[in-house]
Amino acid sequence: MRKAGLAFTLCLALVLGAPCAPAGAQEATPDPYAQLASPHFDAIIAGIEALGRSGDDKALATLQALDAHKLMAGSGGVYIHAGTGLVDARTGQQNADIDPATLHLVRFNNRVRLVLATARAELLLAQGSRAEKHDALSRMLTHPDASMLPALDHASADPANKSLRAEFEAARAAILLSPGAPPVALSAQLAAVSAIKKTGGLGARSLLTRAAALEALAPQTREAAKKAVASIDFRLRLWSYAQDLFYGVSLSSVLLLSAMGLAITFGVMGVINMAHGELMMVGAYTTFVVERLIAAYIPALSPFSLILALPAAFVVSGGLGILIERGVIRFLYGRPLETLLASWGVSLILQQAVRSVFGPSNVAVTTPGWLGGAFALGGLEITTVRLAIFLFAIAVMAALMLVLRRTPLGLHMRAVTQNRRMAALMGIRTARVDALTFGLGSGIAGLAGVAVSQIDNVSPNLGQGYIIDSFLVVVFGGVGNLWGSLAAALALGLGGKGLEPLIGAVSGKILLLVLVILFIQRHPRGMFPMRGRGIES
Repeated sequence: MRKAGLAFTLCLALVLGAPCAPAGAQEATPDPYAQLASPHFDAIIAGIEALGRSGDDKALATLQALDAHKLMAGSGGVYIHAGTGLVDARTGQQNADIDPATLHLVRFNNRVRLVLATARAELLLAQGSRAEKHDALSRMLTHPDASMLPALDHASADPANKSLRAEFEAARAAILLSPGAPPVALSAQLAAVSAIKKTGGLGARSLLTRAAALEALAPQTREAAKKAVASIDFRLRLWSYAQDLFYGVSLSSVLLLSAMGLAITFGVMGVINMAHGELMMVGAYTTFVVERLIAAYIPALSPFSLILALPAAFVVSGGLGILIERGVIRFLYGRPLETLLASWGVSLILQQAVRSVFGPSNVAVTTPGWLGGAFALGGLEITTVRLAIFLFAIAVMAALMLVLRRTPLGLHMRAVTQNRRMAALMGIRTARVDALTFGLGSGIAGLAGVAVSQIDNVSPNLGQGYIIDSFLVVVFGGVGNLWGSLAAALALGLGGKGLEPLIGAVSGKILLLVLVILFIQRHPRGMFPMRGRGIES
């Protein structure tokens, strides 16, 4: 009987085609690395998903290589094409015995790209650095994926991620408010809306706008999302206006730099120097020359070329200013129209000289790395170079005031300003004071050129864009008064940028000029009038 039963069983197995396998045997799990080498996209996607869930320490490097199109398959394995050769993706060991010509890149399409992004984010949350985790959470906030919710909850429970708790909450909230999210209680939905609202920004606004139209969410949640969008819009308008004001402060610092030299020149000497803008241009080109010389002969000092250009620009522009005063201006004192025309002719000569030496095109002045980039301050984006120019303008003004109040030259300049004849009778060499004053104002123009070279095009026409505004600052603030120049520069810079979002750039500029003209008609000596030779005469 036993033999008959065994025979029947064997026959039945043969008839049905059942494989003979030991009891309890299970189907083998597919190898994700082998799946990556498959010619079929479905298998590649399955391998990526398996690596994302595996937690393998080599999985992240493998997926990053795939994203960079450096993952190759063939010869029975998957390899990362590194700079030094091929690295086995499974073991991380160098493999120099395989010819790269026998391998092929792992196949890639849009479906693979989407799955790869999710798998990489999952691995980064488990294994990445703090910065990498922050980037992954930011991607989840803008591209929520319901399949990432378990991995997100698991990573957020890790004590090592405590400092990123707010980012984890925002990413989870984004998933709960996205299509395909698992159903949750109304309180959880409202909490998600509140969490997204706190993040602010255009990304949060876009996410809440979609949530407000998502029928799968409760009506109360959609209404809360609409209110959150309105709140974010109001906040963004405020930050945008604050950003415009920052640009206004930046413009004010440039105007202050360009007007300071003109303020002391015009205040002490009464000379309308139309070549002041070209002296700024000379300072900008001096920066270019210093940068090229350092790069050619002392490349180790290249990061400090801008700092070294400051004294060079002051000396070159200041020396050129003394030559202009001694060669042209001193013969025309008391004749303002002739002085204006002569200085205008000097400006044309300087422009043509620069065109002959450097050409008519713009020259490239490199901003050093330590001045590049920007940082966020709330909703403001503060560019480092503009902040540095603002601080530099304040430092130059403080140094100039120190010179005027604490040095013999400053004392003589103030004496000549208040009463030229009395100063001459007291033994002050007024001609020497005039030359040094003109040179000092020209040197400050050179410093302004160094600063402007970092935010504007350096060309022979650079000075033309600043000369009119410089005179406007000087006259509006009060001729010869540095505090008046500071107040006028702030008023013009902040006023222009403040009116720009309200009535437009052109209309704002026109309105500002009209207001300044009306003010000067009522107060011809400016906001902070100062006694001087030009006023007395």
